Amino acid sequence: MKLQTTSRNAGLAAAAIALSLTLAACGEEDDSSSGSDDTSQSASETPMEEESPMEESPEAAAADQVFGDGCAAVPTSGDGSFDSMVKDPVATAASTNPLLSTLVTAVGEADLAGTLNDLPEATVFAPVNDAFAAIPEKDLNAILADKAMLSKILTHHVVGVELDPMAVVGEQETVNKDMLTVAGDETGMTVSDGTVTANVICGNVPTANATVYIIDQVLAGAK
Repeated sequence: MKLQTTSRNAGLAAAAIALSLTLAACGEEDDSSSGSDDTSQSASETPMEEESPMEESPEAAAADQVFGDGCAAVPTSGDGSFDSMVKDPVATAASTNPLLSTLVTAVGEADLAGTLNDLPEATVFAPVNDAFAAIPEKDLNAILADKAMLSKILTHHVVGVELDPMAVVGEQETVNKDMLTVAGDETGMTVSDGTVTANVICGNVPTANATVYIIDQVLAGAK
């Protein structure tokens, strides 16, 4: 009788141990599952940061693409700056640039501002103020007073397509129906009409409808 009791007690103890181990294992699975759920929920609740693509503004690009020592004289901000000129058609853009005030006066005397602004595209070789100052005052005044001659000279500085520093090199027909020859590159560029050879002192200046090359002489060989 005592042996039966002992055997039954041993069986109950083994069953209790087995039940305890089973409950413990279930508890660990619940904790693991709960932790996984919490992690997933936390991850889903954390908003993903949207990446903003870095875009270069047109203004920054305008200042970066010019070349020539003369560009240092162009205002770095505000009216007349590259940031400002890129937003306006070419005659309006030139009117804000202090290097081109005499040219702007000449364009006004010839009534060409609207014509230049309305061109779909153009390349303009723009004489700097010092280029006009090199012309004897009497001769300059005579040119400014002769609208037909002035228009011929000014359109002699304009090509009817927009040309970057690589494309501009070579023979180019002007709006005045004569020819210019451009040579060199961004390290040194010239433009010649066979009578005068001018240096580009600030090139590849963008405006809304044209690319401007500021030159150090007036091209006097208009046909």
